[in-house]
Amino acid sequence: MKLSDLRPAPGSHKAERRVGRGHGSGRGKTAGRGTKGQKARTGGHVNRSFNGGQTRLNKRLPFVRGLGNGTSAFRDEYTIINIVDLELFEGGSQVRPEDLAAQGLATPAQGKGLIKVLGDGEIDRALTVHAHKFSASAKAKIEAAGGSVEIIPTRVYEKTKRRKDENKETAEAAQ
Repeated sequence: MKLSDLRPAPGSHKAERRVGRGHGSGRGKTAGRGTKGQKARTGGHVNRSFNGGQTRLNKRLPFVRGLGNGTSAFRDEYTIINIVDLELFEGGSQVRPEDLAAQGLATPAQGKGLIKVLGDGEIDRALTVHAHKFSASAKAKIEAAGGSVEIIPTRVYEKTKRRKDENKETAEAAQ
């Protein structure tokens, strides 16, 4: 086999349409572009954001800079659990996010996510509650009932950009 013997697979290469090559080709004169107008001209191209003369969408939207914490990709979504909901558990038991999902207080996906316990309601039994965050009132009520609070640590990523005050500290330490 030689390089000159190589051919594309049958049907994979379609013959190019030769436009503007006379009447007999069926695509002579205007070459399939119609008559007149921006798209008929050489280099005629309408910007995809062009909206027929109406103000384009990106001009009509409010001017908001950057991606902040309001963007869902960067926001931490906590599932809220109230102290009233913990009455389903027996005294002395461990309450973990998976247990909340098993009892139907959270969906299975929420059970794998972040949980925050709020202090709405009362609790009369000692429970060890594991969650990512607790309100001050929830923590006080759980501990007053003889239970304990276990905070599940969340992964915190270091900032990649150096802050100005860090640069000053390193400069002072070098002197």
